Amino acid sequence: MPGDSSFWMFDFFGKVMPIFFVVVVGIIAVSVGRGLLQWGRNNKQPVLTVDSRIVSKRTEINQRHTHEPNDQMTSHTNTVYYITFEVESGDRMEFPVSGKQFGLCAEGDTGRLTFQGTRFKGFERRMRFAGEVEAGARYRNYERL
Repeated sequence: MPGDSSFWMFDFFGKVMPIFFVVVVGIIAVSVGRGLLQWGRNNKQPVLTVDSRIVSKRTEINQRHTHEPNDQMTSHTNTVYYITFEVESGDRMEFPVSGKQFGLCAEGDTGRLTFQGTRFKGFERRMRFAGEVEAGARYRNYERL
């Protein structure tokens, strides 16, 4: 019969779509679970404040394009800012920070880093003045001009 050959498609989707749905829901559940576990671990950690130095800064830009029903395309961009700190022991830690905090900090800045687990709490810069020079640093002394 010519009509019987088209039923394979409905049988295929009837078996594959539930599996696909379970896999997608499983991925979402695992992601949410990992986020909740990390949040709980951070809450159990003490809030620490240590001397540190900023060794690098970077950004991660995510862009998403969507097509609207009226054939228009929209673009959404999200920027995540990261700062890497080096503590006195030589260990390095990278934290996502706000754009404001990112803009206020520069590589080489020293100060007091406050964090809780993997959660950035703040950075209080130690101010440097024109007469202060770190070993090996090259700068122009503007006071002599």
